[in-house]
Amino acid sequence: MAAPLYQKVIDRIVAQISSGELLPGSMLPSEMQIAAETGVSQGTARKSLMMLEQHGIVRREQGRGTFVTARTPDSSLFNFFRLRQPDGQMIRPELVSEVVTNRRALAAERKGLDGEPKNVYEIRRVRSLKGVPSVLETAVVSASRFVGLDQRAPLPNTLYVLYQQNYGCIILRADESISAVLADGESAAALNVGTGTPLLCVDRVAFDIMGRPVERRRSLCRTDSLAYQ
Repeated sequence: MAAPLYQKVIDRIVAQISSGELLPGSMLPSEMQIAAETGVSQGTARKSLMMLEQHGIVRREQGRGTFVTARTPDSSLFNFFRLRQPDGQMIRPELVSEVVTNRRALAAERKGLDGEPKNVYEIRRVRSLKGVPSVLETAVVSASRFVGLDQRAPLPNTLYVLYQQNYGCIILRADESISAVLADGESAAALNVGTGTPLLCVDRVAFDIMGRPVERRRSLCRTDSLAYQ
């Protein structure tokens, strides 16, 4: 079954953003121009832009035009960092320690990341909330897609902003699974808790705007005074 015309327009724009032809913050052609370039009606072009806006890929400004969404550190943190105080208030995490390692990909990592990379960067960080070590976070990305990542350490608080600004990789969504685990010696020492303390384990796969899995992440979280929302 052939894809609807508006989907073809969406795919074209997404591909232009992904390739770097359309950079974050840049203005898209007008509806009339998009229609002429893609051979669709102006109404179809308008529908495509509306759907892209609904997914947060573009923003439309009355009287100015349509722009590629540029994630700011605050918006990225709000969208993807979900530990909150019991009243729902967000707390900005602070970096305690960070180790970035270039290593061979494990079988599951190679199979689970776009391009089946042979080597990956492992980003291992401890993050604190209000001065208390609260999250032990291990993120894994393709070393061939994020070339030189280890040379950028210390990395910024919000990795997804780094991915977009330096590698043209926009994270659109993240799928998560949550379970309860007991702290082993390493996680207990990192989070300043006793061995066997219950921790929240969040396994995440992050996808770019082309729907490709580009990051795998596991976060072990203290939730004795926090909630995951």
